[in-house]
This record gives sequence, C-alpha cells and structure tokens, in this order.
Amino acid sequence: MKPAHPLKNGARFHIPDRLGPGAELALPDIAAHHAVRVLRLAERDPVVVFDGSGGEYDAVITHVHRGDVRVKTGRLRDGGPESPVSIMLVQGVSSADRMDLTVRKAVELGVSRILPIFTQRSVVKLDGNRVDRRRAHWQGIAISACEQCGRNLVPEVEEPVGFETWLAALPREPQDGESRVFLSVDGAIRLRELPAPTGTMLLLAGPEGGFAPSEADLVMTRAFTPVRLGPRVLRTETAAIAAISAIQTLWGDF
Repeated sequence: MKPAHPLKNGARFHIPDRLGPGAELALPDIAAHHAVRVLRLAERDPVVVFDGSGGEYDAVITHVHRGDVRVKTGRLRDGGPESPVSIMLVQGVSSADRMDLTVRKAVELGVSRILPIFTQRSVVKLDGNRVDRRRAHWQGIAISACEQCGRNLVPEVEEPVGFETWLAALPREPQDGESRVFLSVDGAIRLRELPAPTGTMLLLAGPEGGFAPSEADLVMTRAFTPVRLGPRVLRTETAAIAAISAIQTLWGDF
C-alpha cells in the first residue's frame, strides 16, 4: 500500500448519520469535495470520521468517483479534547464575517453551546427563512471547526432569538451552579476575580457597538456579573474570543 501523505493522516470528517464500527457511508458533499479536491485523498487512504455525539472512528476510503466518496469505519476511539469548563456563549449577532469568525473561534476554544441573539444594535436583521438559513450556516461553521481542531462533540448553534425574548425566559437566579458573566466596558471586575465555575458559565457578549443602556440595565436583573476585559475597548469578534481564552486559562485546559 502506498504511504499516506503527511497531511492525510490528520484528515477528519463529520458525518451526520450515527456511526458504528464496520459501517460504509458516503461523505457529505462539502466533505467529499474537500477530501478529493483539496486534500487529494484516494481509495485506501486512512481518515477519521465522527458524528458529533462523542468519540471518533478510524476509517478508510473505499470508493472515489467524481463527487461520491465513501468510507468504511473501523474501531471507535472514545473521548476527545473537551474542555472541563462548560461555556455557553450568548452572542449578539454581528455582521456576516465577524459572526462567522466568532462562531469558528469559539468552537475551537471549547465552548459547549452558542446562542445568537438579536439586540438593538445588531447590524444584521433576519426573519423567517433567513434565520433558518443563517443558523444552518453557523452550524456548518461549528462542524468545520470541529473537523479542524479535533473535537468530537459538535456544539449546537441554537435558533437565534431576540434579546428581550431570551432574557424573559431566563430564570432570575442562576441554576445548578451556573455562573453568569456579562462583558461590559463599564464592568469593574476582572475575570480572574471571579470564583471558579462549578456549573455552566453563561458568557454574554454584545454585537458591534455593544448593548444599549436599556439592555444593559435589563441584564443586571438576571444576576449577571459585569466584567471588563482590560483597559482597551475590544471589537465584538475580539471580546468573546478573548474572554473564552481567559476562561480556559484560569479554569480550563490551557
């Protein structure tokens, strides 16, 4: 058998079907295109596949014809590089490139879930089918990020909701060890001054221009701690990424 190209050993693909050993499945269209056109994979090349529920399978490519790429799974490898800190990012929706970057980097950095919210200062306004398409787009970015970074649990990008709708449904007090952090330029507390989280950390970050004063006031009725990330004002795509990195450094696996 020909030796695999060094890059080929790290090829990982998400397959949405529930996997098991000895299964033969087709790669999704985007993954198949990447495998053949970008990585130049061929029959008998080894790959890794995962279904997003945890664990990954050794696999081998058994068929390549035009856009049809099939793989056969081997043994299951349990686990994956999941963070010991459960972080749910509640992100004010920003413009396309910025939001895409935030979703991708948040997944790479280990968040568990992402909830996009529409705020008064959100530049992007979506409704109906456009919301569904945008959510599917962000979920695809999350999957791609997992393929790249080695995660086997794909964080869910939840259905985007309005700020007030989300806040009204949130209990006034944290539940089950949950901690709530609100990134604010007016915050007087630094992340390192907070106690280590014992449950999910709810991280709230605003869009371009931050939250409106009325929204910031409402947030404080739900037991959020306003935290400032240093003396500089950060762009929306920088703030969430910096905060998650700091959380991982303080209490996670950095």
